[in-house]
Amino acid sequence: MEEHATHEPLLQTQKDFIFYEDCPGCKIEKLKKSDSRIPYKNLTFVWIVTLCAALPISSLFPFLYFMIRDFHIAKREEDISYYAGYVGSSFMLGRALTSLLWGLVADKYGRKPIMLFGTFIVVILNTLFGLSVNFWMALSTRFILGSLCGILGPMRAYASEICREEHEALGMSVISTSWGIGLVIGPAVGGFLAQPAEKYPHIFSKESIFGRFPYFLPCLTISVFALVASVVSCWLPETLHSHKRNIEQDAGKAALEGNSYKLVKAHKIKGSEDGLPLKKRSSILKNWPLLSAIMVYCIFQLHDMAYTEIFSLWAVSPRKLGGLSFTTSDVGAVLAITGFGMLIFQLSLYTRVEKILGSVMVSRIGAVITIPLLSSYPFIAGLSGLVLLLVLNCASMLKNILSISITTGLLVMQNRAVPQEQRGAANGISMSAMSLFKAVGPAAGGSLLSWAQGRQNSNFLPGVHMVFFILNVVEFIALVMTFKPFLVIPEDKVSDIESDLDTQGS
Repeated sequence: MEEHATHEPLLQTQKDFIFYEDCPGCKIEKLKKSDSRIPYKNLTFVWIVTLCAALPISSLFPFLYFMIRDFHIAKREEDISYYAGYVGSSFMLGRALTSLLWGLVADKYGRKPIMLFGTFIVVILNTLFGLSVNFWMALSTRFILGSLCGILGPMRAYASEICREEHEALGMSVISTSWGIGLVIGPAVGGFLAQPAEKYPHIFSKESIFGRFPYFLPCLTISVFALVASVVSCWLPETLHSHKRNIEQDAGKAALEGNSYKLVKAHKIKGSEDGLPLKKRSSILKNWPLLSAIMVYCIFQLHDMAYTEIFSLWAVSPRKLGGLSFTTSDVGAVLAITGFGMLIFQLSLYTRVEKILGSVMVSRIGAVITIPLLSSYPFIAGLSGLVLLLVLNCASMLKNILSISITTGLLVMQNRAVPQEQRGAANGISMSAMSLFKAVGPAAGGSLLSWAQGRQNSNFLPGVHMVFFILNVVEFIALVMTFKPFLVIPEDKVSDIESDLDTQGS
């Protein structure tokens, strides 16, 4: 028995697969080929870790208006949304600057170290944000949190690597569902738990830490969940191949046996980055199917992030400014119901819809339905009572279901456009670009809402009508970009690699 490698082919195909006993990536590949079942256990862990990364992003939106007000930095009531936008954007700006770096680190050292470090960072910095005493402390802690929490990009690569090809859409659905639910449940947590001394005086006194720091409880709750996610990360198996120390020795052994070419060629197909042709390793920025999918994805994410910030700020704004005069608890209740509806849809219906229509068509249909839906929001503000709650909950649930369906389809396309050795970097590029667009979203959304609320008596699209009109313009641009020549459907990456290897071998 050889110390480093077993030369019995794992796959009886045109290209053999060499299994390295001490390689975690090979163990996952072997398990995938021998077991056709869905890896529910690992996908559950992926769901928890992704949720940990998503919760801090939008949990502040329901109470951010009141937090900025309490900092006394805004001179007018209309300016509160302006400053709130900058705090909301600081996280995404930090993530845009470092996501590519985290992707490259994940490709070199593995996905698991990034998960462990990222979840621990959420524990520390999200807690500090809840203890912010001024605008600049809130801004800086959010920026640093975004810079150091590089979980999402590697998690996208990881979800596709632990699933067989026929289950890849489900893996991406788990990521996008957890992410989407986090962006909805996060505000629900923030809405219900912010200002606890005012809402629940029989439990929290004004002299307690939760009374002196009225926005600490929701942040602490999410940090505790992040601590749980840190523990969960320890049970996740690594998926990155690590053959560097084995290649030279095994190639020598194979040469003595007269099958060195077979070993090297098989290793190139399913092995580590050392086996990937140089042309493939250096062509990621020339991969138009990947880059086109990222471009479309970024426009949709710009729209979604602006909508997320605007929805919460619009809901808590006074009626005289076109809002709903909701409390943070009211917003939290709406978003909790929305999150539940999203979970049910993604787990029970999305994969069936995707198989029938395809990822691209799902995205197009979602965008088409979103435009008239958002046009109805300013009129929803004219309702009241039970009718308002019923219509608003239905609209919010439908909007977020459409958004998460669009996101899932585009994520599947991005991961299918590159081989495993480039998925960390590819998702890092995607995260950096998307985060840059999302950084614009809250700042632009907050400023847009602040400006629109100052023109209530305008003849053309008065008040919040202008806000939702501009959101629809962005959604329409994204819809147009799902067609050629903007979007190119990726071909089978494995076939491309094998074709290159055959050319080299000949």
